[in-house]
Amino acid sequence: MKNTALSATHEALGAKMVPFAGFNMPVQYEGVNAEHETVRNGVGVFDVSHMGEFLIEGEHALDLIQKVSSNDASKLTVGKAQYSCLPNDNGGIVDDLIVYKIKEQTYLLVVNASNIDKDWNWIQSKNDTGATMRNLSDDYSLLAIQGPQAIEAMQSLTSHDLSAIKFYNFVVGDFAGIDNVIISATGYTGSGGFEIYCKNEDVKQVWDKVFEAGADFGIKPIGLAARDTLRLEMGYCLYGNDINDTTSPIEAGLGWITKFTKDFTNSEALEEEKRRGPKRKLVAFELDERGIPRQGYDIVDANGNKIGEVTSGTMSPSLNKGIGLGYVPTTLTNVDNKINIQIRKNAVPATIVKLPFYKG
Repeated sequence: MKNTALSATHEALGAKMVPFAGFNMPVQYEGVNAEHETVRNGVGVFDVSHMGEFLIEGEHALDLIQKVSSNDASKLTVGKAQYSCLPNDNGGIVDDLIVYKIKEQTYLLVVNASNIDKDWNWIQSKNDTGATMRNLSDDYSLLAIQGPQAIEAMQSLTSHDLSAIKFYNFVVGDFAGIDNVIISATGYTGSGGFEIYCKNEDVKQVWDKVFEAGADFGIKPIGLAARDTLRLEMGYCLYGNDINDTTSPIEAGLGWITKFTKDFTNSEALEEEKRRGPKRKLVAFELDERGIPRQGYDIVDANGNKIGEVTSGTMSPSLNKGIGLGYVPTTLTNVDNKINIQIRKNAVPATIVKLPFYKG
């Protein structure tokens, strides 16, 4: 089991630690609902240093990224980031990721912790033009400072105007007394804020200063359980749940990051699937009655026939009702359509809704 540079800090704070993607990670501190509320209304900090970071450099860096990713990275300018995915050869997804253009011919790819080795090997297998690849995953830490008060709470820690960094933009500069920190206006919560990339040896200083600066704003550490409820309220896909090696970006509702203005892995087949229309689609649903949908529960029709499966589900702390995502046949995906979630012996009625669940 790997530790992040802050594992001992979390343990000292009384976090409940669990194994996640091979790392010893804080799943919660005071409790999911309280932590969720902190991020929705104030400011909270996640240690997500388990995420993977690859540096792709050289004159063929963009060629490689364009070949392996679904989005059009040629549109990136220095200081901009882009959500994308790595399609496989069979219509599925190797991983979803964020691509940062650090400078001309230098890109940072941020990938899911559980897929670091898989992604590295996949991208390397497609690197036939000699782009320089470096796996920085073991050297870098990542803090997500999220919530509507993040800008105000963190402004004293940097000379950069945080309010000027637009969504999916970033700067490289000073933060918490450390130079060359990536300050990125990204996140997985839907409540605004930043993600801070720094070297492992600097992250304890950054963490401490973040909590000093945020003290007047009631800043709190947040665990992975609340990260999941926050992302699900926004309808953000989680790799391993809502997308995987067998789900296509088209059926997962990721057509907006799948650009057929260029060739990329399996692009012809995916373009044909988009033209034809996928047989099934990922939908969002809310339970009409009490209950908590969970990953793997069957989605059934009025006659009890299985029509799909829940990929993510929870009790939404903001809406106080059961919410979830799941795949159903395309003919049944209209908003307001009625479906049922099989929760043990009960087929609990649910309604298909438009994302996000949390309107803010």
